[in-house]
Amino acid sequence: MGAVLKACALLENFGADRPVWTLNELTAASGMNKTTVHRLMATLIHAGWVDRTGEGAYRIAMPVFEVGSAALIKLDIRSAARPLMVQLAEAFGDTAYLMVPAEQGAVCIDRLEGKNPLIVAGINIGSVMPYHAAAGPIVMLANSEDIRTQWIRDDLPSFTDRTLTDVEGLTAHLESVREAGYSVSDSDYLAGVAAVAAPIFGRAGAIVASISIGGRVESFQGAALDERVDGVLDAAARVTRVMQALPQQG
Repeated sequence: MGAVLKACALLENFGADRPVWTLNELTAASGMNKTTVHRLMATLIHAGWVDRTGEGAYRIAMPVFEVGSAALIKLDIRSAARPLMVQLAEAFGDTAYLMVPAEQGAVCIDRLEGKNPLIVAGINIGSVMPYHAAAGPIVMLANSEDIRTQWIRDDLPSFTDRTLTDVEGLTAHLESVREAGYSVSDSDYLAGVAAVAAPIFGRAGAIVASISIGGRVESFQGAALDERVDGVLDAAARVTRVMQALPQQG
């Protein structure tokens, strides 16, 4: 098992920006000794996963791309986001959410509870939420001109005394959210519940989902809030990279 993990770690160094590595470069990047790197790369060559260049450097062989393409074709946003939701829930103890835009509102398509005792009632898989409240819907509203055009109006309902309903105030808030790259909510949909959300983009740069964590307001302050923001931003960026790598549908 250890050898397999080390071989996988070596393969992770290869990418579009760096497709070829020498033995010395891989040794330095991996922190493994040269003998181990040489042995593992020889095994990968024998398996057909790696080739040697004319100069003796290493490059990824075609089977890696074939396996990757097959996996991408079958991958959807929920399966792409799920491992990141698990990480967020375990790291912070909050409830993680994945939401996608729909005409009637933001639809929760996945939810994962953390270890913290607060159960966020009313937001479950299948729930349709208004775009102008809660972090997940807000971050989608902020990043979609189409949704803004359809949604923002003068008669938006309030859910708590902190729900933004006036057009001018909401528009200004959306601009700050888009500029920051994430949304923070504080009791604007459910009293006592705060959340952090970040947008997930597809191939054309359009918003395709949001990933968020929600929990007690007290847990979303100061350094604890900063850590949650960083965690959610990282998760959203990772899922975005996957979604933008998916083959374009014909």
